[in-house]
Amino acid sequence: MSIKKTIAITLVVGVIGAMGIAYAATAKTPAEIASSVTGKTVTDVTAERNQGKTYGTIANEAGKLDEFQTQMLEERKADLDQRVKNGTITQEQADAIYNNIKTNQLNCDGEGSGRMGGQGCGGSTGQGCGMNGGGRGNGQGFGRGR
Repeated sequence: MSIKKTIAITLVVGVIGAMGIAYAATAKTPAEIASSVTGKTVTDVTAERNQGKTYGTIANEAGKLDEFQTQMLEERKADLDQRVKNGTITQEQADAIYNNIKTNQLNCDGEGSGRMGGQGCGGSTGQGCGMNGGGRGNGQGFGRGR
């Protein structure tokens, strides 16, 4: 392989890697989103979550459920778009997941377990999202392990 091709390949790989790092640096966890919409600290939101409240419940109690859902949907969309760019899922899979999330949000009152409409998502735990079976199946994961 010529030196020009090697340099070109190295540059392409470097740019793709940098884009992934830039996305990861700007991605928000559900705790960060709940914190931003409620005005509470991430530590306080996490403590409430550890006591059994969902992030939706925390946002709902602050009268900010719609804002929380909007930001969560934007975050999931950005994550799905990045996964399509990375080639880990197809655009069709991303569209199906995104539409399921939107549908589930219509039924969400902030009090549930994240298993609405037969789809449960691991959210920030990195467990993934299993469609049907109460969220206990294999699916397209959203979590970034945070």
